[in-house]
Amino acid sequence: MAIIDLRSDTVTKPCDEMREAMRWADVGDDVYREDPSVNRLETLAAEMLGKEAGLFVASGTMGNLIAVLTHTKPGDEVLLEADSHIYYYEVGGIAAIAGVMPRLFSGQEGAVKPEQIADILRPPNIHFPVSSLLCMENTHNRAGGVVMDASSTQEVCIQAKKWGLKTHLDGARIFNAAVALKVPARMLAEPYDSVMFCLSKGLGAPVGSVLVGTNDWIGQARRWRKMLGGGMRQAGVLAACGVIALEKMVGRLQEDHRLARRLAEGLNKVRGISVNLEKVQTNIVKINVLDQWKNGPTLMQALKNEGILVNATGETTVRLVTHKDVNEAQIDHVINTVKGLSLVNLCHSQD
Repeated sequence: MAIIDLRSDTVTKPCDEMREAMRWADVGDDVYREDPSVNRLETLAAEMLGKEAGLFVASGTMGNLIAVLTHTKPGDEVLLEADSHIYYYEVGGIAAIAGVMPRLFSGQEGAVKPEQIADILRPPNIHFPVSSLLCMENTHNRAGGVVMDASSTQEVCIQAKKWGLKTHLDGARIFNAAVALKVPARMLAEPYDSVMFCLSKGLGAPVGSVLVGTNDWIGQARRWRKMLGGGMRQAGVLAACGVIALEKMVGRLQEDHRLARRLAEGLNKVRGISVNLEKVQTNIVKINVLDQWKNGPTLMQALKNEGILVNATGETTVRLVTHKDVNEAQIDHVINTVKGLSLVNLCHSQD
């Protein structure tokens, strides 16, 4: 039985062109800045995001942690949306390693309104930590892949800088946001002091993320990367895949979005499942399960038994993510499988 893996877009396999690029990559010692493939990737990433320089890192989590380390000092306060990936899924690294205190605010689908900034900040007081950084996320993972447009982004960053805050974007899926909004990614990145994005999600590379910012800032970030053990030496074998990801895989993200919409609309018609279609803006589909399924983990296990992998993200929610390694026929198979399971559940509930 062939497995259909919709747990995340991190499960993608490198394409044949990436595998060949790995084989023939021109490499050197990146800690000495001598890896041509890494240098090419960092330059390309910075150009596409409209920044001066880039830094190739092992993962998005590492990139976000390096950004916080570079922007802050121990004891500072970092403003984070309550459902942000940095707060929720990065093992408390900003507290354990950067020594900063998260101050959470409730966003609307992960986004903060400009007027919220003043309300979030506490007045200067010897008892309070100094607020120094605002971190945002686009697309927003836990909100279901929703996007924050360029105008809203600009307004929030203007307010943040008015209050003396640096700004960092967890843009793990920024290219999904850009494709959905039909704008260049640099428009979404422009107002932020730093941006991290992933190569290993929808862009299909096997490993890696890139952090971008000013030349001086990236120079500082490079030292933090070294301290964290992220100097990867002949990393060009990985960076070569990242170059292909940026040059050839961005445009195809619209296909992932189309399949996510098809999946969402199909599942929304199944008895016992509801989907907020307004939130299906990119490649993430969050579904709510009703009583006949008992809970999200029950549906997840039932699908696993049918060779379909998904993630239960809560007691009554399940997440499915489209990517380059699933096609329309497989999406239709998933919809039909859930329909069949729903009928079986309904019959059992009436016994």
